[in-house]
Amino acid sequence: MIETERLTLRPWRDGDVDSFMGATNTPAVMEHLGGIQPRATFEGAAERSRASQEAHGHCLWIVERRADAALLGFCGLKLLGIGPVADDIEIGWRLREDAWGQGYAREAAEASLAWGWANLDAPRIVAITVEANRRSWGLMERLGMQRRADLDFGHPNFAPDHPLHRHIVYVIERPA
Repeated sequence: MIETERLTLRPWRDGDVDSFMGATNTPAVMEHLGGIQPRATFEGAAERSRASQEAHGHCLWIVERRADAALLGFCGLKLLGIGPVADDIEIGWRLREDAWGQGYAREAAEASLAWGWANLDAPRIVAITVEANRRSWGLMERLGMQRRADLDFGHPNFAPDHPLHRHIVYVIERPA
């Protein structure tokens, strides 16, 4: 578990799928992620997160607001597994709409990066998104990540002519 001034980042628990799905499976949140998804997609994500936590000590952790224990979304680290950065550790986040614009994503991402540098031997951490997702790559830049167009790739979950096929990559190198 990671605690920040306002947030707790923790592994997934039983019952989190319904809460996470209710908070984040909205048209706005899922706009750059393929749209509204069926429950099975969220169950799979929870299962992968639990397996990653068990095997590696990290995952896309559930983010809760400390003041009221409200589930805001997820943020954390995982092995990316796709594209030219398949062997890299990815930082990712997804927060519910009413949590946007309050600094929660940055707070959770900074805590995740700090945990990664302290606990992993990764030389860099990457993040991916689509070019249209300005909120996401804007946060990547605020975190000090650099765009690496040479690592951009076509996401295998989307057909080549799909607007979400082309993914852009940002990288942050291990601090000296």
